[in-house]
Amino acid sequence: MTKLLLVFVGGGLGAVSRFLVTTALAGKLGNFPLGTLAANLIGSLLMGLVVGILADRADSVRLFVAVGFLGGFTTFSSFSAETLALIQNGQLFAAAINVIVSVAAGLVACAIGLKLGGVQ
Repeated sequence: MTKLLLVFVGGGLGAVSRFLVTTALAGKLGNFPLGTLAANLIGSLLMGLVVGILADRADSVRLFVAVGFLGGFTTFSSFSAETLALIQNGQLFAAAINVIVSVAAGLVACAIGLKLGGVQ
């Protein structure tokens, strides 16, 4: 139960932080999603730092920061860290498949969701 609470609180703080970043940057470059880009890049940077710094730390700190906060802030950070881990382990094909499938299938899934939701 403690683990779930750590992820829950961290995720809530991460989601609020993402909202603040995207709201602050909304409209700065016209319709370009600068806030989302910023959140994804900041989250990826922080995930790299967290994975490096917290590698030898307690599981509870990692759960709160990496899984909770950064998971609520951006899932792109997890995607980036996992893809880099594949590359560092010499699994280049798996890394490439992860990038291609995640992006392409994500776009297709979103398009299907929009269609099912009534957006043409």
